[in-house]
Amino acid sequence: MTSVRLLAGADAPALRGLLATDPVAYAMVSERLQLLGVGTALGAEVWGCFRGEDLVAALYLGANVVPVGAEPEAIAAFASRARLTARRCSSIVGPAAPVLDFYQQLELSWGQARDVRPDQPMLAISGPPAIPGNPQVRTATLDDLEAVFPASVAMFTEELGISPLTPDGGAGYRRRVVSLIQQGRAFVLIEDGEVVFKAEVGVVAQGVAQIQGVWVEPGHRGQHLSEAGMAAVVELTRARFADTVSLYVNSYNLAALAAYRRVGFVQVGEFATVLY
Repeated sequence: MTSVRLLAGADAPALRGLLATDPVAYAMVSERLQLLGVGTALGAEVWGCFRGEDLVAALYLGANVVPVGAEPEAIAAFASRARLTARRCSSIVGPAAPVLDFYQQLELSWGQARDVRPDQPMLAISGPPAIPGNPQVRTATLDDLEAVFPASVAMFTEELGISPLTPDGGAGYRRRVVSLIQQGRAFVLIEDGEVVFKAEVGVVAQGVAQIQGVWVEPGHRGQHLSEAGMAAVVELTRARFADTVSLYVNSYNLAALAAYRRVGFVQVGEFATVLY
């Protein structure tokens, strides 16, 4: 018999145990736990699914919803509770099977998604890249902001199909870009004042750094910039943040998959993303 309840601070050790079962897949939730703690009073809302006294699965609920260690029985329990609440998230993301199962069970209550990406290989590398990195790729500084911000907007719009400039004129997204730069998490290749390649470290937790926002300026595509660029990003990230570098990519993006594999990334899991 399973039961679902909101997790509190006393549940943090058990939740950490669940997250440790797959540090790559659950890196984002692990970072949120490190920064905000557990329980609404500390910022992050996390539901736990219990079998008796044992925590067997969790569901992180924020701007993203992420299932953790959730088998079908746990997903059914989470969905039953979630039907009683309005959807507040902009996406459901994580290991493919529980994400898609949860979405299908919530579709009538939470509404139809604008995009479902069911097949996103999760890739990782835990050693030096297989090819040399581009030595011109470097850590962005705030002096680069006026070049980095429009590149970030272009990447976001292209990847997610919506602009980050609404509804606040991009103020919130600009703060996000500034924060990444201030943390030394943004890497760029700039030519003639224009960003032609960029990537960011979006998450750091449990010895894993997750890369996001990989983008090549359209006029420079087809020149293999992403291969040497990502090799440099791997080198910089492993030196500064974590030994294991990961990312996930849409399966239909064959060029990106081929480039990442040439760098030395290997598939370690399967993600899915549901976008509202």
